[in-house]
Amino acid sequence: MRLTQADLVRAIRAAAGDSELADLDGDILELRFDELGYDSLALLEVAATLRRTHGITVPEDAVVELGTPAELLRFVNEGVR
Repeated sequence: MRLTQADLVRAIRAAAGDSELADLDGDILELRFDELGYDSLALLEVAATLRRTHGITVPEDAVVELGTPAELLRFVNEGVR
């Protein structure tokens, strides 16, 4: 199963809630997570949500190093779990 941008946005919303700083409905793939208003703790919650909802494991050290949604999608979809 490939993780889509829509899947990732749902996981972000479920884990961290909507940030008032970010429009997650737009083209967010190349924006940095911190620009979107999400810190490392929020990203750890996103990783936990992906594991729970999609069975996808993103190691904690990796999720905090991935700077953009595009990087996270590439990491997951290239099978580096």
